Amino acid sequence: MFTKEVYINRRKRLQQKVKTGLILMLGNNDSPMNYPDNIYHFRQDSTFLYFFGLDQQGLAGVIDVDNDKEILFGDDLSLSSIIWTGPQPTMVEQAGKIGVANVNPMADLAKVIDQAIQQKRPIHFNPPYRGENIMWLSDLFGIHHSRVQDYCSLELTQACIDLRSVKEPWEIEEMERHMAVAYEMHTTAMKMAHPGVTEQAISGALEGISMSGGGIVSFPNICSVRGETLHNHNHGNTLKEGDLLLVDAGSESPLHYATDHTRTTPVGGKFTQRQKEIYQIVLDANNISREATKPGVTYREAHFVAAKTLAAGLKELGLMKGDVDEAVAQGAHALFCPHGLGHMLGLDVHDMEDYNDTLVGYDDEVKRSTQFGLAALRMGRRLQENFVITNEPGCYFIPALIDTWRNEKKFEQFLNYDKIETYKDFGGIRLEDDVLVTENGSRILGERIPITIDEVEATVNS
Repeated sequence: MFTKEVYINRRKRLQQKVKTGLILMLGNNDSPMNYPDNIYHFRQDSTFLYFFGLDQQGLAGVIDVDNDKEILFGDDLSLSSIIWTGPQPTMVEQAGKIGVANVNPMADLAKVIDQAIQQKRPIHFNPPYRGENIMWLSDLFGIHHSRVQDYCSLELTQACIDLRSVKEPWEIEEMERHMAVAYEMHTTAMKMAHPGVTEQAISGALEGISMSGGGIVSFPNICSVRGETLHNHNHGNTLKEGDLLLVDAGSESPLHYATDHTRTTPVGGKFTQRQKEIYQIVLDANNISREATKPGVTYREAHFVAAKTLAAGLKELGLMKGDVDEAVAQGAHALFCPHGLGHMLGLDVHDMEDYNDTLVGYDDEVKRSTQFGLAALRMGRRLQENFVITNEPGCYFIPALIDTWRNEKKFEQFLNYDKIETYKDFGGIRLEDDVLVTENGSRILGERIPITIDEVEATVNS
């Protein structure tokens, strides 16, 4: 945990943004894997962590804005529970760690909510994403579970996004410190990228390193020689000479801040000439778009910088043709990169996207596009100092997409389908860094994981 003053200050700032009513924040509870006592690894709700800081089950918090009162709801452990868990701090002791003066048993939460409903006071809560909490809210408010989302507070959600988007110094310190674990994960994957090794063995090693570093993986590993499938969670292949291994993996710090990096490695430690050419284009897109990342610039602009770099490089190879700017404007390059440049990073690997990814990544100034590829840009709005974002351009040769577009004669003025056809066995390359927006520009958090062609080949062969 951070100091209690951090949480006190966060809740005060939230009260200044939400003018009246009750703010309700539910913590998470255990979720069974296959029977009640066999549970998934516990993960606290990120909003509850941000404002109340307590990383345990069975908690809820209420902020009474009108009366400047905060209440932590939860129950002290019974003797039968202590037998299994060992002694734990009391609820009063827990509340003291985060500067909350009032502690009530969990049974009182329904009474407080019911009283506020009777008084017709506004009650604010964020969109729930777990079935258990949807049902909990359904019971608390006496509404059908299918209507719970209709009662979410846009005012609270926007206030939380405003506060959590700009990372505090201690958050940045926590994230930067944990980048060392990410470095070890990805360099280990590179060193294991040899013929005969299985994807599962590498993925298992990554999870072990993450746990040893203090936390679970921040999302299920993508570790595959079929990198053209963007979210490929199958780990059933055995590596062979000539493959490209794409590893998109991250770790949670002890305080649950996420890392998220991607590296693409030649199995056996030597890129082919064709692989080098595509790899260097993606690396150029990564570097040039990061140089364009600074306060006051929209991340949509940085996305277009990456897209034009990609298109220009592919044109040099004869895979694209025509005017690069026009090709990108119309979305022809999305055949090769049907996703956006990046997303917010923080307590969630896609930070705050449980609220609504469009609310997080867009605003009244920058609206989300409906164009294929550009619509998948999760972060488009204007950047501010101390935003933390990912920078992850890629180039993929997706046979089903290539066949569909070719049959439709789509963007024939920009795409050389005969040449593209010869790349359908290529796979995919993605290169992702975690980037802090600074006062005048941006920088990569932590020591940069090997990324140049020479660095990657040397790491595999080390």
